[in-house]
Amino acid sequence: MNIKEIIDRISSTHMAEKKDIIAIIENNSNDEYLFESADNIRKQIYGKDVYIRGLIELSNYCKNNCLYCGIRKSNSNAKRYRLSEEDILSCCGTGYELGFRTFVLQGGEDGFYTDEKLVHIISRIKELYPDCALTLSIGEKSRESYQAYYDAGADRYLLRHETANAAHYAKLHPASLSAANRQQCLWDLKDIGYQVGTGFMVGSPHQTAEHLAEDLLFIKKLNPHMIGIGPFIPHHDTPFADEKAGTLELTLFMLGLLRLMLPKVLLPATTALGTIHPKGRELGIQAGANVVMPNLSPVSVRKDYSLYDNKICTGDEAAECRFCLERRMQSIGYNIVASRGDSLNI
Repeated sequence: MNIKEIIDRISSTHMAEKKDIIAIIENNSNDEYLFESADNIRKQIYGKDVYIRGLIELSNYCKNNCLYCGIRKSNSNAKRYRLSEEDILSCCGTGYELGFRTFVLQGGEDGFYTDEKLVHIISRIKELYPDCALTLSIGEKSRESYQAYYDAGADRYLLRHETANAAHYAKLHPASLSAANRQQCLWDLKDIGYQVGTGFMVGSPHQTAEHLAEDLLFIKKLNPHMIGIGPFIPHHDTPFADEKAGTLELTLFMLGLLRLMLPKVLLPATTALGTIHPKGRELGIQAGANVVMPNLSPVSVRKDYSLYDNKICTGDEAAECRFCLERRMQSIGYNIVASRGDSLNI
């Protein structure tokens, strides 16, 4: 069976076998055909709407030592910061005025933010902005903690599984972290009732086509509401400083495959895509994505939330970020939508 036939079959059934995914990845010469198929599916379900999420990076402290991450615990060169509750609420206020109806609180696994503090912050945001969705992206927690955040009003939770292959996971993370626990967190979040997001890096060190196929099959089984993927980009203060970055081409290809396999999922064109190519986010949308995430964090700390090198938009005010992305989306015929943008993958 040729590659076009495999793409057609995945497009019509939304299912794929591991061997077919590997074959497509290793022979990705039909990328335009894949993107066209993915774009058509996305337009059938979401039209030309692109949802915006206001990203608030609340802390770059982290207890973990992931080998790829610029805010890893042992990076003594990182300039650490934490946002206060007032800072966070101010970011939400700015975002609300700019039309954002989803806020994403993202940060390292920072013990300063106890469950009690987080529950208070969540409750305040939902009290002030009841028509907005609140997404958390603050790492691995106990099921009890996840339940407490949900009960306080959190709607969504993003936790990239990073890689579904346990041996590969061990090459990217310290021994204290495991693929099994990370995946269990995702199942717990889904069981509690969150809209759940997962994802992985494309082109991370030691990654193979087989690993990527396992990622897609794990995601298909989890059936999340959102999937965030982006290219691996090395950070100069990590053990992976000299590793080769993931490519735009493969990342776009994986976005297209994800759209075929999970037609109704929310799929961001990430900041990392925009970092490796000036029009990376536009190309991501054209490959099947339908979400962008402008930054609402205070400009004074943006450059310090440095997961990877050369991150874009660290000096732009929130309004500048939002309207820049709106112009970028309009330039390719898509529309920024000011709504919660809930996933249809339910």
